[in-house]
Amino acid sequence: MANQEALAELEQRIAILRDNLRELIEQAAGYSGAADEELNSDRIANQQAQLDALVKERDELLKR
Repeated sequence: MANQEALAELEQRIAILRDNLRELIEQAAGYSGAADEELNSDRIANQQAQLDALVKERDELLKR
């Protein structure tokens, strides 16, 4: 039961991060200027790293 709850929470967090990434990419397309591009690039990289970690955690949970 605990694994199912943990899995559901991970799936929800993954969905949120994917939405965040989608929004950041859309915003980046609208921005101009090196400072804006660098800030967006950093934000996207951060969100992607979090997403990768959660997907890895979910995959490990599913293997159990």
